[in-house]
Amino acid sequence: MTEPLFTIPLWADLLGVGLGGVQGAMFASGFQGERRLDWLGVAIIGIMIGMGGGLIRDLLIGQPPATLQSNWYLITAAGAALFGMLLAGVFNRINTFIVVLDAVVIGMFGAFGVSKAIAFGIPPVPAVFIGVCAAVGGGVLRDVLMGLPVAIMHVGSLYAVAAGVGCTATVVMHLFDVDITAAAITGIVVTAVIRVLAVIYDVSLPEQRRLYRRKVATETGMIPIIKP
Repeated sequence: MTEPLFTIPLWADLLGVGLGGVQGAMFASGFQGERRLDWLGVAIIGIMIGMGGGLIRDLLIGQPPATLQSNWYLITAAGAALFGMLLAGVFNRINTFIVVLDAVVIGMFGAFGVSKAIAFGIPPVPAVFIGVCAAVGGGVLRDVLMGLPVAIMHVGSLYAVAAGVGCTATVVMHLFDVDITAAAITGIVVTAVIRVLAVIYDVSLPEQRRLYRRKVATETGMIPIIKP
């Protein structure tokens, strides 16, 4: 693998990790009763969300995980999660904050993932795939760790789709010789806007069961076919 054309600034990578850690704390605060988490559990969830996407990104690219090359990644993820835990009561009363935070985190991980893939010469389509994996990877690891249904596999508010569109926008802009930093910022904005609008308007992809039922109903004549 050749040297990258550019690198993600450490401060930007840590910002994404930190926001992911806070998002992990918001997620952990939802567990009550016997499933509630202690400080260690919250820190682990924060690390999974904050660092998981970067780990998957680097493994797919074939590079040593950047999150394990510096002390600051683990410190930032765990510290941000514990900070978020202390302020969870405040954040949970600001639903808009949680939605926007979620959207921005997805956008940042996706943009960083696709940008790094481009930097290492990965072709456009696989680069988009790597970006989407980076965007949703932390959430997948979180769900597996907690023994929950993996959210990306079920009906939701288009967060993987939003990441895919944002990553595609980044790649397309780069193909038209737009500076990769500007392209990545655009990708973050596109992802965040789609995600927020999907949550506000409760938009999701059609369910497989509904599509199947409609197909069966049409074939059996249960749905009248209107001819022009």
